[in-house]
Amino acid sequence: MAPQHPELAQEQEYILFAYECLEASRTGAMKIRELTSAGPGGTFQARLERNVFDENLVHRLEQLDLGNAALVFGRIDRNSDDENNEGIETFHIGRLAVADSEREPVVVDWRAPVAEPFYRATGREPMGLVRRRHFVVEGAQLLALEDELFGEGHLGIGQDDGLADDNASHGLRGYSTLLTALGRSRTGQLGDIVATIQAEQDEIIRSPQGGVLVVQGGPGTGKTVVALHRAAYLLYTHRFPLEDQGVLVIGPNRVFLRYIERVLPSLGEAGVSQVVLQDLVPEVTFGGKESSEVARIKGQKKIARVIDKAISDRERPIRKDVVMPYGTSYARLSVEESTQIVKAARRRYHRHNQARRFVENEVWSAMAATVRGDVEPDELRDALRETLEMRAVFERMWPVLTPAQLLHDLFGSQALLKLAGQGIIPESEFSALYRTRSESVQDVRWTNADAALLDEARFLLGPRPRRSGKIDEADEIRTYGHIVVDEVQDLTPMQLRMVTRRSLSGSMTVVGDIAQATGPLAANDWNDVLDHLPSRKEPRVVGLSVGYRIPSQIMKLADKVMLAATPGLRAPRSVRDGDHDPMIVSVSADASLAHAVAQQARDVVAQGDGRVAIICPEDMIAGITASLDTLSVHYGLARTAGLDQGLSIVPATLAKGLELDDVIVVEPAAIVEEDPQGLRLLYVTLTRSTRTLAVVHQRPLPDAML
Repeated sequence: MAPQHPELAQEQEYILFAYECLEASRTGAMKIRELTSAGPGGTFQARLERNVFDENLVHRLEQLDLGNAALVFGRIDRNSDDENNEGIETFHIGRLAVADSEREPVVVDWRAPVAEPFYRATGREPMGLVRRRHFVVEGAQLLALEDELFGEGHLGIGQDDGLADDNASHGLRGYSTLLTALGRSRTGQLGDIVATIQAEQDEIIRSPQGGVLVVQGGPGTGKTVVALHRAAYLLYTHRFPLEDQGVLVIGPNRVFLRYIERVLPSLGEAGVSQVVLQDLVPEVTFGGKESSEVARIKGQKKIARVIDKAISDRERPIRKDVVMPYGTSYARLSVEESTQIVKAARRRYHRHNQARRFVENEVWSAMAATVRGDVEPDELRDALRETLEMRAVFERMWPVLTPAQLLHDLFGSQALLKLAGQGIIPESEFSALYRTRSESVQDVRWTNADAALLDEARFLLGPRPRRSGKIDEADEIRTYGHIVVDEVQDLTPMQLRMVTRRSLSGSMTVVGDIAQATGPLAANDWNDVLDHLPSRKEPRVVGLSVGYRIPSQIMKLADKVMLAATPGLRAPRSVRDGDHDPMIVSVSADASLAHAVAQQARDVVAQGDGRVAIICPEDMIAGITASLDTLSVHYGLARTAGLDQGLSIVPATLAKGLELDDVIVVEPAAIVEEDPQGLRLLYVTLTRSTRTLAVVHQRPLPDAML
């Protein structure tokens, strides 16, 4: 047993003091809040200032809620910058800045410039450090210390704690601490890596805000947490105006969002919006299904032109002259006049709904001019606008439309599809978009691919006018100061347009892995993605080369599949070995595959703690759950319960981005058939485990696995 570090007790005492200071800050903030909530009295300005102060205080209280996360996780000792002080400065690094009663710093926020050497210093570039100390902590309890010494005779390696040399530690910072963190069982939710950020990750996290930053990273490289930590860093560094502009995180599905939901709050950033694309489309209900071919058609960039044409097809002159009795005379609108009004509206306005008021005014003016006597357009409008005939005129010429109404009409009419699609997409494609029309637009269950089309229509139609003359703010598309997109390689051109539309300044962090790109329009190169993202500044593409999560034995099997799926990409280098090689379980043709899977799951669950997942094709879930029920094995369905249970059943198409302790992959051949990029999907499923992998199959394994 290794001897206890001589300064362990001293550091434990310091950590407890830091927690006392944190609690004092929280108590003081609560007292101030009570003082500022004395009631509605005072002047309007005083109440406003009090409310603003209150709001900021509430946000700070949210930041101070650490839950079970450790407050302090390291320390740096560096040569003093003060010319009058030749001594050593010491800074304890943590997830939030904490001060004592005299306002002296006790803990330095990990995002502060002074903390940068904790993540970036090396033996060759010590950045002024004499020592870097890593804490192994659970909440407020300090379990162990790891020191790295710098200076003459040292290369950033601890000399007093038995650490291996640079080669054995793969050149990683705090290698023993890192392995301890990686070896902990999963909890069902992604944890932060703030205590174990490595140099290549920190360089990405602290990179400048402007423009699009693409992070290419294979399985287990930490690209998701790097992107989330970068969002936290930018909020710290550019608090104003970024906090007011907002930060948006877009994930691939709700299972993934539930998995990552605690990362940013654990870093003190509780106000970031985390969504799937469908959440950005209001007033509709999703849940519809469609073929992958229809989804492919809807994902093409040229569908935007089809939608634009569908809108202009609803801007039409009347078919025949309109004659309306008014007093002792008649008001008339000719086909020619209506044609000129439509043309003028198209010239003046780029967004459809905004032109409706102009069309109305022009119609009433044209008709008033035909009435015998001196008649004002407003008088004519008040008298005739509620008649069925005039309502029909405006519905024909320039209807006010919602995105759902436009696409409901379009997809439910072969004639409208032909009119909008002809000359833009092949007949086979616009015909494939047809679906039986629902009785009401409220009855429609839209598909995931529809979200980007509804958003395109929302942008082109513009806000709906109100009678008051004001626009409906619910129709406006909100923009954000910074956007994070995970698994961006799976987004179609139309979905990428939807993301770009929400960028205020073009600042984005987009992360993914081309080798894991699935779906009908999967990217094969980062240019396939960048072509549809903001280009105000030159984009930057950076890579993560080290795999932290997946044992090397599992990566060896997965790399075979990656090489077959994407021959041009290089696999990440794994820094840890597992205790077991992947297990291949072959089930005979006369046996039940589902029962064999359930038995395997029961055995794995019985062996230890942590999170176990069965990853399988969608159509096998029912049989596997029935077999688990027969064996009385408790489980949860990831689609509805996330990874909250010890054993979860995860559809292969929802596995991306997740990490589990033990994984059972079912019938690889069927997984390959489930997606147009089937080998890439198989690669995803094989790279979810941090401990053990079992592959259970009845059909022959794909050649790429042999």
